[in-house]
Parts: sequence; C-alpha cells; structure tokens
Amino acid sequence: MPRSVRVEYAGAVYHVMCRGDRQEVIFRSDEDRRLMLQTLGEVCERTGFLVHSYVLMPNHYHLLLETTEPNLVAGMKWFQGTYTQRFNARHRLKGHLFQGRYKAIPVSTDDHEYFRVVSDYIHLNPARAGLWAGDRRRLADYPWSSFVPFVCGRKLPVWLVRKRVFAALELADEGVSARARYRAYLERRAAEVAGGQLTDADEEEWRSVRRGWYIGDEAFGEQLQERIDLAVRGRRRDSYRAEGLRRHDERAAEEALQRACETLNVTVNSVYALRQNDPLKQAIAWWVKSRTVIPDRWICERLEMGNRVNVSRAVRAFRQASDATRRRLRARLYKCTD
Repeated sequence: MPRSVRVEYAGAVYHVMCRGDRQEVIFRSDEDRRLMLQTLGEVCERTGFLVHSYVLMPNHYHLLLETTEPNLVAGMKWFQGTYTQRFNARHRLKGHLFQGRYKAIPVSTDDHEYFRVVSDYIHLNPARAGLWAGDRRRLADYPWSSFVPFVCGRKLPVWLVRKRVFAALELADEGVSARARYRAYLERRAAEVAGGQLTDADEEEWRSVRRGWYIGDEAFGEQLQERIDLAVRGRRRDSYRAEGLRRHDERAAEEALQRACETLNVTVNSVYALRQNDPLKQAIAWWVKSRTVIPDRWICERLEMGNRVNVSRAVRAFRQASDATRRRLRARLYKCTD
C-alpha cells in the first residue's frame, strides 16, 4: 500500500489523527479511554513528545503533537501498537484496531494562530458530532479532550502543554481569568457549531485541517518540500503518496521545462503556439518526461499538446530520432544538467 511522506525533524508539530479499522470503535468503555491517555503519557515520556491538544472520539482520535526529536514514526508505532495490544488483551481480541497508518499533517510553528485553528478543530469535535452531555449542552461536559484539563484548574500532566494554544488568544498560561476566558471562547464556538453558524472563514480553516498536506503559509510549505526532497532521495518512488510529493514532482518538472527552453533559446509561451507534432515542442516534452516522474497529463496541459497520446508520440520520436532535426535537438538537450 502506498504510504505518505513522513517529514521528521526536531521541534516539528503535527495534527495527528487515526480512525478505527472499518470505522469501528476504538474505545468500548471509559476504562479504554483512560488506558489510551495512560499510553499517550507513556509514549511522551519515552520519546519527548508534547501534546498541545487532544480529543478521544468513539472511533478515532486527534492530537496536536510536537516532537522534540525527529522520532514521529518510531513513537507513533509504539503508541498505536501498544494501545492495540492492551485493548485486545482487555477484550480478548486479536488483530488490527486502527485503519492502517495514522495521518500526520505538519503544522507551522511560526505563528500561534495555526495552533488556535488546529486546537479549535480538535476541541470542537464533540460539538460537531453531537456528543453533548446534559440539557445545557456544554463542551466542558465532554471529559475526553484536553479542553477540560485546560480550564479546570488542576495541574496538567507533564506531557500536556497549553501555553501555545492560550498564547494564540493572547492569554496567559496560568490564572483563573485566562482559563475562564478560554472556556467562554470555546463554549461560544461550540454553540456556533451546534447551531450551524460557522462562517466561510471557519469552513476554509477547517478544510485545510482536514484535507491539506500542511497547515501554514507558503513559506512553510516550501520548507517542507525541501525536506521532502531529502526524504525521498534514493528511496522507491512507489512507496510514497502525498500532496507534498506531487508538488515536489511538479516543481522538478517546471525546472526541467525552464532549463530546456533556455538551452533551446525559446520561451514557454512561444512553445504553446507550435504544432503538437512540432519537433521543438516534442523535444521539450520528451526532455521533461525523461528527466522527471511527472505524469503525461501535466506535460500535455503545460505545453498545450492536446491529447496525452501526443506526449507518448513525442517520447517515441526522440528515443528513435531518425531525422536530423530531432537528432540535433536531442544532442543540444543532452547538454542540460538539472
């Protein structure tokens, strides 16, 4: 099964999430939930993980997780594997509990606002799912998230940290007033969720939390792409799948395209106007295809070649290069180094 790229580095922060196998429950009782939190505390002690927010839902969990060392994969393997073993032992079961690999979306640490967005998303999960307790429909009545320990005044476990989440709202890490203001803020937002009063901005923020391959600005995305370049170097391409990897491939193809145009003394815009079977257009398509792993569809759209079959024809034409024009173009492009 293809796997998404895991970008690991000291100080990285991730939105981590995983569901039960076949959407089945991963907690059958409150004792299971306590067992999960105990296991989470143990993995933090073993690895140095810090948790900035969490929620335990019936068939999945969410974490806003910081790795003080580049050890996400090793730590998560131990965490999910150990909880699965303990859960199975308690219930006399065997086999998988989680649906394959967890999702881990990198979160920018350059701006506290990103912590607020992800933490809100995590803490408001019970409101979105309608898991309210009591007639007053209070978020604080759901005990299986970090929201309750954040606002209750008790000492937090050493692995649970609220400083960055509170800082996003310009709140102090300690004090009755700060906790009360944070509680009022989240309860108000929970009421908005329950009442269907989310703004377009809220929906857009949460869409990035659910579907994006990173959470942050474009500069953070570029930094991640550089890390992905190093992560995939020398490894099997079919072992990875990710939006970040797709963007990495497109960037490599664009660089190859620009270098080919420079070598042939043409612009990309001028190539658009050429016939689909023009030797110059075919030469550039062949070069990009031979130097990258980009799909034919991208080359076809980028060079305006009509149908993807024209990319295959270009590749065949330049592999054989039976005429002088194509042999000359191929020789010039072989001087490219990318």
